Amino acid sequence: MSRQFLAESSLQFSGGDYGIVAVVAVVALAALVIGYLLLKEVLAAGQGTEKMQEIAKAVQEGAAAYLNRQRNTLAVFGVIVFVLLLVLPAENLGERIGRSVFFLIGAAFSFFIGYLGMWLATRANLRVAAAARESGGREKAMRIAFRTGGVVGMFTVGLGLFGAAVVVLVYTGQAPKVLEGFGFGAALIAMFMRVGGGIFTKAADVGADLVGKVEQNIPEDDPRNAATIADNVGDNVGDCAGMAADLFESYAVTLVAALILGSAAFATTGHGLVFPLIIPAIGVITAVIGIYITRARAGENGLTTINRSFYISAVISAVLSAIAAFVFLPSSFDGAEGNPAVIATVSVIIGIVLAGVILWLTGYYTGTEHKPVKDVGKTSETGPATVILSGISVGFESAVFTALVVGAAVFGAYLLGGSVALFAVALAGTGLLTTVGVIVAMDTFGPVSDNAQGIAEMSGDLSEGEGAQILTELDAVGNTTKAITKGIAISTAVLAATALFGSYSAAIREALVDAGAALSDIGDAFVDSIISPNTLVGVVIGAAVVFLFSGLAINAVSRAAGAVVYEVRRQFRTIPGIMEGTTRPQYGKVVDIVTRDSLRELATPGLLAVFAPIAVGFGLGTGALAGYLGGAIATGMLMAVFLANSGGAWDNAKKLVEDGHHGGKNSEAHAATVIGDTVGDPFKDTAGPAINPLLKVMNLVSLLIAPAVVSLSVGESASTPFRLAIAIVSVLIIAAAIVLSKRRASAMNDTPATENDPANA
Repeated sequence: MSRQFLAESSLQFSGGDYGIVAVVAVVALAALVIGYLLLKEVLAAGQGTEKMQEIAKAVQEGAAAYLNRQRNTLAVFGVIVFVLLLVLPAENLGERIGRSVFFLIGAAFSFFIGYLGMWLATRANLRVAAAARESGGREKAMRIAFRTGGVVGMFTVGLGLFGAAVVVLVYTGQAPKVLEGFGFGAALIAMFMRVGGGIFTKAADVGADLVGKVEQNIPEDDPRNAATIADNVGDNVGDCAGMAADLFESYAVTLVAALILGSAAFATTGHGLVFPLIIPAIGVITAVIGIYITRARAGENGLTTINRSFYISAVISAVLSAIAAFVFLPSSFDGAEGNPAVIATVSVIIGIVLAGVILWLTGYYTGTEHKPVKDVGKTSETGPATVILSGISVGFESAVFTALVVGAAVFGAYLLGGSVALFAVALAGTGLLTTVGVIVAMDTFGPVSDNAQGIAEMSGDLSEGEGAQILTELDAVGNTTKAITKGIAISTAVLAATALFGSYSAAIREALVDAGAALSDIGDAFVDSIISPNTLVGVVIGAAVVFLFSGLAINAVSRAAGAVVYEVRRQFRTIPGIMEGTTRPQYGKVVDIVTRDSLRELATPGLLAVFAPIAVGFGLGTGALAGYLGGAIATGMLMAVFLANSGGAWDNAKKLVEDGHHGGKNSEAHAATVIGDTVGDPFKDTAGPAINPLLKVMNLVSLLIAPAVVSLSVGESASTPFRLAIAIVSVLIIAAAIVLSKRRASAMNDTPATENDPANA
């Protein structure tokens, strides 16, 4: 692999290669056009009553205000990273500038996808609620919700594919290096949007549930609860904006890894840069099919409808990908064994099958119709402690089986690929990408349905009857689809991170050659680095960073939720007429609280993700950094699945009780499941999903700094004092951010009750 990677500069792009990439770019633009047509269809639907429109407008204004303020915060980080990328080593000035410019483009695309997801979801939720009131409401409501996700899905695949295609057309042989910047921009912004949006949505949700459901015994979206608007806003900035950006960066980073390793597998031809673009282009076709064939049937569970569309599109993807491989790829690799068409076909199918298995596995552990969630619901009869214990058990168990499935897929592709094993792993990732359009539609379906139910309940225009039952069903289906997409997202993270891990190894080898190391010595250097105690230390640190990152995210939700609880309690106690429904709560104050706290909490986990690999790489060396990445990937996969599935099981166990099981609403069992759900909220919607972009940010940072680490470690430019100084500064930055975060927590905890809650004064 190292020889092939170093031969990258000899790559020859034919006129036919340029033509195919141009066609891919056109397909990407066609995806944007289809997305726009779907958008017009969604917006053409009816908007319901005046009261419903008033509530929806408040949610729209709150979500837009939050993301506009977040954009200003992220712009600062974007400028800093842009400058740093200009400083990092590159083959020439053009590559350095291209990497930095496409970092900004990747970041802008990621933010745009997130913003689009929020903007459309805050308009579609109203239309879904209105459709549930009409004749044939179930089918209409489900179609609007799913096609809302279809808009975001088409823009995700369109922009990701178009960006990669443009880079390949412009830079050809240098495209993999430039694409590192594109993927890094997408991943960094997605991580910030995931963390910030997750803190916002779950702080509002937890605060609303604790005071409204537990203390006041009022419904989840009762308009008397001051946190309800913030809760509905949060569904959009967290689940829609955050997850849309997350899936976009998964798409972009997986493409980056495939193109980097493809250029190594075919060192002298353009096949390795073109074929990884063809597979996602096929995914555009299957996404359109999957979105348009999703139609609810009478008496059929909504999840069955969505799953059927997913499996049909997956099968079509597998067939078309196999045809493309045998038509386009040559009969052999450049200096490597194996038939490229066979390896590519099987690898892509492995990725597609992996998506299907994860869909089934996650659905089993989080769906209301399956035993795990029913068991969690049953434990509500004995109190909140057993609910929490059973949910944790579900999360642990599901994480093991998911890890084994993902591990089997990675190892299967690796064994299949032989001397181009990592390229095969990357192709498995692109196979999974063929389903991304439908996956994004599934994910957005969840918060849109949840918001629709909230709007209906707050307005009082759909409080009971068939319409209310339709929205309750769609909300439960949405909880499961959100959990499924989280499982698939972490699978893409592992595949992309594993492929990038191989790219990191190749980058180290290249940097060692550039630094003057003899090729015969590089192998020994790699063996020494692997068996060094530094590597084990790196593994431990990588695993520890995942735990620390998760803890910071959950603690941020806890602090912000505490502030929401105090504010909602204050309003109930000091504002006359709220409980009677004659006085309107001060919704804006809660929105302001969670907006302020979520944006303030962005910096610490973000700085940890960027500077931890810098500290390990420059402080302990390339072997330790490799161990760090391995520890982070393994622990991150297990942690992300555990958090997502525990939270999903608790949420749907609450839905079971609310549907009349184990005593129904307002029973002790219901209170127990509400507590389980509030514990699970930051698990499944803040910390768990944020681990996906975290893994890719850390891998891309490692890939970007690898040449600098080597140049300061060996050769004429070696400088141990300077290298250690970089590591120490990185550690100090992380420590300072964590200390400031802890001080904010202490300040809140030490604040007298009379300050936090004027009602106690």
